[in-house]
Amino acid sequence: MIEGFFESKGELYFEIDLITNEGNLITVSGLLDTGFTDWMAMNSQDALGLGWMLTQRREMATALGESEFLVYEGRVVFDNQESTIPVVVGEGITEILLGLKWLENRKLVVDRKINLLVLE
Repeated sequence: MIEGFFESKGELYFEIDLITNEGNLITVSGLLDTGFTDWMAMNSQDALGLGWMLTQRREMATALGESEFLVYEGRVVFDNQESTIPVVVGEGITEILLGLKWLENRKLVVDRKINLLVLE
């Protein structure tokens, strides 16, 4: 189980560790974006700084229309489990986004009244 937190407008955030190419861990807060259907998205500069490997280019539909994104192979630790996942990377992504793929084998529990946010 991993506990998350709410931001001022009710956004859902969870901490995730990013593993650099050298094996170092960088802990970041990722916004759970229920409109994003992949694992994770981030800015190009962040992916390059981690030393992750580019694996493909992909056209994707966004709220602004079709755009081309790069996909990197990212190593992460989430809920004490290390995984290698595809990470969608683009210039206009302003924060780390966690997508719906994280909910395929986890249950999201949200109760804003009592400040409860967990993935179990």
